[in-house]
Amino acid sequence: MTDQPSESAANPGVNTTGMRTMLRREKIALRLDMLPEAHRQASARILDHLGELLLPRPAGTIGFCLPIRAEVDCQSLIVKLLAAGWRATIPTVVAKDAPMQFRPWTRETPMTVDPYDLPVPMSGRGPVPDVLLLPLVACDASGYRLGYGGGYFDRTLAICAPRPFTIGVGFELAVAATIYPEAHDIPLDCLVTEAGIRQR
Repeated sequence: MTDQPSESAANPGVNTTGMRTMLRREKIALRLDMLPEAHRQASARILDHLGELLLPRPAGTIGFCLPIRAEVDCQSLIVKLLAAGWRATIPTVVAKDAPMQFRPWTRETPMTVDPYDLPVPMSGRGPVPDVLLLPLVACDASGYRLGYGGGYFDRTLAICAPRPFTIGVGFELAVAATIYPEAHDIPLDCLVTEAGIRQR
């Protein structure tokens, strides 16, 4: 990844909201259209790359999301990390337009859904993770991530001290020339797709 100025910064007249909406629709559709075998193979490569990146690290706390809409399922990697002494948390929306809480997770954790019908632990309060895996709708070479539009991750990262090491996790088809970043967007530290690991 690079620290080059974004295309939208160079073109302040661009309707970033409209461009982001179109890009979001396009990238979600591409992911949902992946053939099952292609999805399985790409996911396996992504998990291998994440293992290369994380398993050698000292055990800490990792935050991750359970998959929706054909995202990469990281649970098998998380289970390996738990066996190596890590703790796991899931970021959870508890109030509209507020930062998320991190709730502890194991395979036995009772689950519920948040206000957006996303699977989350029923209760508990965990620490801010050392490493946070963020699912990608789209991303660009500068490390900016496009999600589903709620802004929850950016709001949460903005108040985390220290801030977690952030890893965007998604398929190579999520990569775009720009995601038209806005003032609140916080670039990722690292991006992992089936093509490999990109450090910022």
